[in-house]
Amino acid sequence: MSQAKDQPNQLLLEVKGLKKYFPFKQGMFSKQVGYVRAVDGLDFVVHRGETLGIVGESGCGKSTTGQMILQLLDATEGEILFEGKDLTKLSPEEIRKMRKDMQIIFQDPFASLNPRMKVEDIIAEPLKIHGMYKGAELKAKVIELLEVVGLGEHHLSRHPHEFSGGQRQRIGIARALALRPKLIVCDEPVSALDVSIQSQILNLLKKLQADYGLTYIFIAHGLPAVKHISDRIAVMYLGKIVELADRDALFANPRHPYTEALLSAVPIPDPTKRKERMLLEGDLPSPANPPKGCSFHTRCPYATDLCSQTPPPLQEIAEGHTVACHFPLGT
Repeated sequence: MSQAKDQPNQLLLEVKGLKKYFPFKQGMFSKQVGYVRAVDGLDFVVHRGETLGIVGESGCGKSTTGQMILQLLDATEGEILFEGKDLTKLSPEEIRKMRKDMQIIFQDPFASLNPRMKVEDIIAEPLKIHGMYKGAELKAKVIELLEVVGLGEHHLSRHPHEFSGGQRQRIGIARALALRPKLIVCDEPVSALDVSIQSQILNLLKKLQADYGLTYIFIAHGLPAVKHISDRIAVMYLGKIVELADRDALFANPRHPYTEALLSAVPIPDPTKRKERMLLEGDLPSPANPPKGCSFHTRCPYATDLCSQTPPPLQEIAEGHTVACHFPLGT
C-alpha cells in the first residue's frame, strides 16, 4: 500500500522516550499537587511513505502525541527526530520553517476552519505565509488543490458553514496538502463524519498518499478506520504503547489483552454470526494516578501478582511485533 514496504530503512520520524506531564492544582491557593501523565514514555519510528495508525480509548494520549510531534505542544521529556533533526531543540524560527514539511488534519472539520474566511482564503493562507505563490498563480494553485480533493472552482467564494461535514474535511485536507508536506498527522479525521462519508475520506487520503508520496500518522479510537488505511498500528493505553505491529499481524494475532479487547468490540457485518466479546472490568484509570506495575492490570482478566508490581517492558516477541506484557497471548 505504501512506499514504506519497498523502502523499510528510510526513516522519516523517530520518537524516543517521549513524555508529556501536565501539572494540576487544587485548593484555595491553587497549590500544585501532581501531574497528569498524558504521554508517559513513547518509542517508535515512522518510515517514509507509510501510515502508522495510533489507536486507543479517549484520554490515552493519542492526540497529545500528535501535537507534540508537530510542536504544537512542548514535550516534557524525550526526543522527536524528523529527518535526523531533534525538533525539541529547534528555535521558534527553525520550527516555523519546518512546518512546511509537517501538517495536520483536525478531527472537527467545522471548528478547524475560520467561519469568517472564504474557502479561497483558507487554502491560500499557508501559501501566503510561506511566500510560495502570488496573484493569479496563487489562485490557480488553490483551484488545483480543491480539484485534487474533489471540489471545484465554484466553491472558492463560499464560507465553511455552506458545506457538509465531508466537504469541510476535504477543505481541511486541501489546506494541509498546500505546502506539499512530507508528514501529515491525521487527528481522528473521520470520527465526526457519517459512516458513509468516512470511507470516501479514507480512500481520498490513500489516493493522495500514493500520488504525492505522503507519510501519515493516523490517530483514531476506532479500529475499522485504522485497519483500512494503516501499514502498522500502535495500540496506546494510559499514555503508553502496549502493542505495535504490522496491521495484518495485529488483527490476525493480537498479543496484548487490551488489543484483544478492542478487537472483540468491533462489530461483525454479518447479522447471522456471533462472536465472544471480552468485556473490560472497571473504568480507565486516571493518568494523574496510574496503577503501579502494568498500567492495564486493574482491568486485565489474565493479571497476576507480578503484573501489579512490575511494569512490563515493550519487547519484540516476533519480527516487527512488540508488546508490553509479562504474559503475551499465544505464548
